[in-house]
Formats: sequence, C-alpha cells, structure tokens
Amino acid sequence: MVIPDAPMNSLISDLTALLEPKRVLHAPEDLLTYGFDGTAALSASATCVVLPETTEEVARVVRHAAEHRVPIVTRGSGTGLSGGSVPVPGGIVLCLVRMDRLLELDERNLTLFAESGAITQKIADAADAVGLLYPPDPGSMKISTIGGNVAENSGGLRGLKYGVTRDYVMGLEVVLATGEVVWLGNKCVKDVAGYSMKDIFIGSEGTLGIITKVLLKLVPKPAAKRTQLATFATMSAAADTVSAIIAAKIIPCTLEFLDRVTIRCVEDFAKVGLPLDCEAILLMETDGHPAVVAEQAETMEKIARQCGAVTVVTAKDAAEAARLATARRAAFSSLARVAPTTILEDATVPRSELTKMIECIQEVAARHRLRVGTFGHMGDGNLHPTFLTDERNTDEMHRVELAMREIFDFAVKVGGTITGEHGVGLAKKSFLRGAIGDASFALMRQLKTALDPHGLLNPGKIFD
Repeated sequence: MVIPDAPMNSLISDLTALLEPKRVLHAPEDLLTYGFDGTAALSASATCVVLPETTEEVARVVRHAAEHRVPIVTRGSGTGLSGGSVPVPGGIVLCLVRMDRLLELDERNLTLFAESGAITQKIADAADAVGLLYPPDPGSMKISTIGGNVAENSGGLRGLKYGVTRDYVMGLEVVLATGEVVWLGNKCVKDVAGYSMKDIFIGSEGTLGIITKVLLKLVPKPAAKRTQLATFATMSAAADTVSAIIAAKIIPCTLEFLDRVTIRCVEDFAKVGLPLDCEAILLMETDGHPAVVAEQAETMEKIARQCGAVTVVTAKDAAEAARLATARRAAFSSLARVAPTTILEDATVPRSELTKMIECIQEVAARHRLRVGTFGHMGDGNLHPTFLTDERNTDEMHRVELAMREIFDFAVKVGGTITGEHGVGLAKKSFLRGAIGDASFALMRQLKTALDPHGLLNPGKIFD
C-alpha cells in the first residue's frame, strides 16, 4: 500500500485550493456512502472525496497526487460488484458523477460522446429518442455511470447477441497516472494505426488510468421484438433448450434463466405471476425484422416444448413484455431481501458446460449447507450464483468462501473464468493467478508497472 508523504490535513488544504471547498469532502458524515460499493462485506473508511467537474480538474488532482505519492480510487455511482471502488487508507476518492454531460449525438456516424459520469440509462434513452440503440444493458444501468461500465467492461441481458461494453467503445479520453491527458480512438469504423490503446483501459478497473470521456458506437434500433417466458420441471431441460436454440442458428438478444430459489423470491417481491411449482424459467427475447422475429419466436417456442418446457407464454404487447422481463431484472433485488448479506457472483463457462456448472453450484451449496439462488445469462454461459447469508456469522461466511473457491475452480477446470462481467477488484484477486496462469498474470503486472510505476491508481485492486 502507498503511504502518502503529506499529512492528511495538508492534502485536504491543497485539494481545496485546486477545487472549490464544497467539492472536497472530508467530514465523517459526508464520507459514509463512499466507503463501499455494491459488493457485500467489503468496505473501508474514505479519507477524502473530491468531485471534479472537468477533465482539467481531474488532471490537476492527479498531478498533485503523483507529486505527493497519494493513491487515488476512481468512483462513479458505486454500483460495482467486486469491491473495485472501495477506498484505500490515506488516499483520495475521485468521484466523477458531476461529469455527466452528453456532449454529442452524431446520427451520421452513429456515435454518442459523453462524459464518464453520464448515467447509462440516460445514454440509452438519448439513442432511443432518435431511433438508435445502445445495446449494453447492465442490471444497474438506471444508476451506473458509463465510465464505470467501461472500466469494468460491463455486460448485460443483451450480451448474447450484441456483446458487451468493449464492443461499443470507439474512443476514450484518459488521464494517466502522471496527470497527462490522452485521447485514444476515433469515429472511424476501421483503424489499425498502431496498438489498440483504448482496449488496454477497457476493463482495467481504474488501475491504469482515469477515463473521463467516452465515444460510443450506436446501432439502428430493431424494428420488432418478441418476448417469451418458458417454465421447466428441471434445470437441465432449460439448459438443453438454450443449446438447441443456438444449434438451430438462432441468436436471441436475450436468453436468461432463474432457478427455483430465485423464482420464489422474485414472485414474493415483484408479484409478476410466476409459477412456483417449476425448477427453472427461461426468458427468451428475439429482435430484428418483424418477419424474422415472428419466425424465430415460433421456432424457439417449438424447441422449448420439445426440450420439456411445461409452459411457454408469449407477450402480447410491450407492457406484458416488460412484465415478463421484470422476472429477470428483479432477480438480484428480490434475493437481496431474503438475508442480511447477499453475495452475487458471476462464474462463466462455455455454453456446452452449463448443465455441469449448474449441477456443481447446487451440489456445492448443499454440501456446505448454504442457501444459493442462481440466475443469469444462460445464453452466454454467465451464471450468477447468489449466496444468501449473514456476514456476522463467521462460520457461515467461511463456508461461503470455501464454496466460492470450489465453484471458481470448477469453472476454470471446464474452460471458464472467474468473472464474466463483474471484474476482479478486491473480491476475486486471490483467484486471478490460478484462472489465467503465471505468465499472463506476470504480463498484466508488467503493464501496470509501465503505466503506473508508483502504484497510485486504485492500489490493491486486481493485484496485491
């Protein structure tokens, strides 16, 4: 950990001189909400928080921090699920929520330019208003910031067909650890001039640079969409349906699932009319040309029934489609009501290994006497085993840790990964070396050292 050279009172005084005093928070009551993110059981006391409003102010703070060897943790809305924005002792929390402007929507080039503090839903709404689509839709999109999405390379329900945040980033403005500001990328559809530097910062979790502006690619809005909900007596039947749909050369925009525990919690919370006597539910959505959508929806229903679906309901209109989608979008919120501590994970495996992975989660949970609800993006192999526990119960938390390690080890064993969209942060750094191998781990450390030689940017995250 980096120890600041300057005493904290001096640091706060210096920062107040760089920014308006009201944008440098240091009173204990003002700092409480900055001590944690969306990750259960991880928190620390923030020392001071600064709220810049321009890139130049960010650079000014970073240059001062570099001169005095003060660590910086960048933060947006704090919705992260790996402890990535948890503060470090003696450091600055650089909160970018005031840098929230949409700077340009270019319909000729299908791009949107925004500051990193812009809310993802605001970006999606701006695109929708002109008949365009920003596809990435993380579960937190109503409150998460685009800079945080880029830093974590966030996914979402539409990831199967449309991909993740990385696939829509055309350019970035980044403040480096020295305070230097660089622009990476452009509006060109093709550009192979040199290294793809912007891609180094996407998913870097604030450890390599501070993203201040983002140039995003938009796509034409699909003319039609069809939403269906299928219920199954077994989880394996749901997994077989996913495999059969993909084998039929259909790539839906959404293929999401809920297990029995999650179904009951969602119905208790959202009251969307879910059957409580099934073991699994699949939310299936297809979009595109109306004729293709109708054909694909008919084929998916047929496949689901052939694979053992008990019921398949097709939404009659947009309102019913939204109601059916609520079954999936409310999963985390519903589970979080059940126990004092909710630990949401995101082990990811090749689609061919889905059934084995789900069986592993169920077996591990039973053996360790834990309550686990599992839901997620079955179409792209991204599962969210969610532990319903109590961090005050030391013995149970130890069993949770053991179970998580077994689940991650199994995911890696079958060709998967320890995180599909949440990132490494604090929560998973102990699993990273085993997941990617010694040589890859060493290469990542070399890159970190090259771009942040003093280890000032989000220290302790991803690496010790």
